[in-house]
Amino acid sequence: MAHDNQDLSSPHHLEQQRRANRDALAALGLNPYGQRTPGLLPLSHVRGMYDPAADNEHNTRAKEAGYTDRRPEASAAGRVMLLRDNGKLLWMTLRDASGDLQIAVSQRDCDERGFKVAKLTDLSDVVIARGRVMKTKTGEVTLWCSTLEPASKSLVPPPEKHAGLTDVELRYRQRYVDLWANPETMRVFEARSRIVACIRRHLSERGFLEVETPMLQALAGGAAARPFRTHMNALSIDLFMRIAPELYLKRLLVGGMPRVFEINRNFRNEGLDKQHNPEFTMLEAYEAFGDMTTVMDLTEGIIRAAAQEVARAAGAPDLCLPFGDWIIDYAKPFDRVRYPDLFERALGFPMADVERCRTGARERKIMSPEAAAKLDPALVINELFEEFAEKSIDGSRPTFITHYPAAISPLTRPNRDNPSLADRADLFIGHMEIAPHYTELNDPDVQEAKFREQLGGVDADKAAEENTFRTMDHDFLRALKVGMPPAGGMGLGVDRLVMLLTNQRTIRDVMLFPMMKPE
Repeated sequence: MAHDNQDLSSPHHLEQQRRANRDALAALGLNPYGQRTPGLLPLSHVRGMYDPAADNEHNTRAKEAGYTDRRPEASAAGRVMLLRDNGKLLWMTLRDASGDLQIAVSQRDCDERGFKVAKLTDLSDVVIARGRVMKTKTGEVTLWCSTLEPASKSLVPPPEKHAGLTDVELRYRQRYVDLWANPETMRVFEARSRIVACIRRHLSERGFLEVETPMLQALAGGAAARPFRTHMNALSIDLFMRIAPELYLKRLLVGGMPRVFEINRNFRNEGLDKQHNPEFTMLEAYEAFGDMTTVMDLTEGIIRAAAQEVARAAGAPDLCLPFGDWIIDYAKPFDRVRYPDLFERALGFPMADVERCRTGARERKIMSPEAAAKLDPALVINELFEEFAEKSIDGSRPTFITHYPAAISPLTRPNRDNPSLADRADLFIGHMEIAPHYTELNDPDVQEAKFREQLGGVDADKAAEENTFRTMDHDFLRALKVGMPPAGGMGLGVDRLVMLLTNQRTIRDVMLFPMMKPE
């Protein structure tokens, strides 16, 4: 058996021993891979069934004539995490999604076949245990087995305790091991599920309709990003994996849907780092007759509700949740600061002083002198802003940066009082950009001019500089000509929000199957 002393340098030998145990289970007339089993309880529920009075009564009256054992009975299944064989008594620790529970298999109290199953059980096997709930002399709640059955034989040994369970490569490549080997991983993904459900509930309660838009698109639009290409044989056309659902959701506003949202999978053929994965999850929501401010309020409400969900599940007393070295208080109103004000506060000169911005970019060595002199001033300003102004924000205080330059916001309505600025806001928490917000541009002529400018009509090198893929979506322009009501729109990075609320510093830790280079 795998829990006996064996040559750990021989994985093949370990697997052969496990196969032999599997065959021995079959010889007992059992299916080593189990069968439908109703009535199984979560291990945490079984632990909670412990009855001190019934257990004490059993300990004092078990040998009395006519005594009836009142200790609760339960059936549960779990993966074997620890196994100790004392000859006529075997101790195991089982684990399921709800937690761990000790079981005991005694030759005296378990049926004969169940005891043989215990002797043929290896670490990582999944078993079904039935028995009474009691406490051992050491105070451990234990399921004292009357029967034990196999549910799934594991043919490979578990990862080595001190290295394998924390090996990052193993955890990402073999999430099916990580989930049961590391309880914290399971808690993160349970939290993710609750966060997504909370987002849906929050929006639905406010009259937003969840919709689905195409993931395969003839044009890659809605964002400036390099798409993945594919080919459809039936129509003999090239298609693109969605980089954003924005232009389709806006078409729905034209069609008369007043409030729509989509929790969508987007695909961008770009880099991988702690905050980026080529496949990621976004929430996008649009509200007819709203604006940048209304969707900022919407986002703040969504995030606060999600924080409440996570805090409640964790038993936290308030909405102060850790993220790295910060403690972020989601109960307080989020800060709001204008882009020009933050720029001047961080850089020491106004962004309207273009020559000072070019000089500042050269002096701070964030771009070459040639680039600083040649690039569109808006790009120079934004490089300075991203490098210095964004990082000057207190990471522990959720902050909306509002009124971005119109030149870098082609899908946003210009500000009424200052057309050089756009009614656009980005939310930053923990020095991560979490959510952009817009007063949407709905004038078809202005939108067409913005598209042409973005395609390089003003600066032919702009697209090459940012290495982006840009398109002119004529059908979207036609939709705007039909008439789209004024609207507010927002996007929320779901993966990054989960990172924040579960205190995970890399996006791979909140994606069940992140992108990995093939082995």
